[in-house]
Amino acid sequence: MTDHPSPEREERRDTSLGEEAVRRRSPAAGGQGRALDATGEVVVGVDGSEQSLGALRWAAREARRRGLPVRLVTAYSMPVFSGSGFDTGYATVDEAALTQGVEELLNHAADQVRPVGVELRATVETGDPSGALLELSRTAELMVLGSRGRGGLLGRLLGTVSTAVPAHAKCPTGVVPLPWSQEHLGAEELTTDRALVDRVVVGSDGSTQARAAMLYAAEEAHLLGVPLTVVCALPPVSGALAWMPTAVDFEVMYDDVARALGGGVAWLRSWFPDLEIGSELADGPPVQVLVEQTRKNSLVVLGTRGRGGFAGMLLGSTSQGVLHNAAGPVLIVPDRYDQRIETRKDFDLDDVRPWDA
Repeated sequence: MTDHPSPEREERRDTSLGEEAVRRRSPAAGGQGRALDATGEVVVGVDGSEQSLGALRWAAREARRRGLPVRLVTAYSMPVFSGSGFDTGYATVDEAALTQGVEELLNHAADQVRPVGVELRATVETGDPSGALLELSRTAELMVLGSRGRGGLLGRLLGTVSTAVPAHAKCPTGVVPLPWSQEHLGAEELTTDRALVDRVVVGSDGSTQARAAMLYAAEEAHLLGVPLTVVCALPPVSGALAWMPTAVDFEVMYDDVARALGGGVAWLRSWFPDLEIGSELADGPPVQVLVEQTRKNSLVVLGTRGRGGFAGMLLGSTSQGVLHNAAGPVLIVPDRYDQRIETRKDFDLDDVRPWDA
């Protein structure tokens, strides 16, 4: 007979998750200290906000599909209040109450995804959590963050340095808007294996970063069992080229970009022959085109920066613009070496004309 855990045993297990995480927090907080490692894990930042809980639910589904555990990461600091008057003195926040709140936060977050059935782990840090998230990204399979969906990555966990996480993370980073998670990640969706998207979309401009994103997007589409569409945006150029002394043959330019896009799709099919891969050459600014794709509940995959990005920019203007306005989940793929990219010359990928991406 199967031994079903009683509510009391379940409560003890929940409590131990938060208690153990607090006990093992960084030495600055009096804990034992440990190296931050997330090998083979999906890491998600949580702070108790609705957007972080939505990201956690999406992360749990991703982890179940991949057969990986989920690591919840949160952080806190000890504020000190002081006054200049002689009768004011100094006051500190009760650390015991604060740590209890962190424990309860983690246990509450864990309750949200218990039905998914994935293994849950937790990490508590003191101070700003971005450093911990970035360190964990060195070994993690996937990093997941929440956003409001209209107005950027905001919340108590990430604060003003939130854009540094997708820009500097060493592993792919998923950003999940709050409105999308509220609509698509209810209790029924958490316990089913039904795919939440009908296809995966990847933005491409022919750059190395875009090719790395295309490979990762193809792997995601294969994992989900859905088609992949490679989208290339061709922004209006008539105003930008009005100063040129000679006329520009826009039809020839369009054909060149279309041919290069076709070459990129052919190259990708050579590595994923069993995957349905299509392409779309859209007129309009890249941010506008890709944000529109997120409104179709497709998973949109982007590189950190494309041909239009400065060498020192780890997150290009297109990626930032899409993240700040996305209506659905977006995956940012870091630039990394992949030997499959070296075959691109066979498919004329280098013939893509540079445009602002």
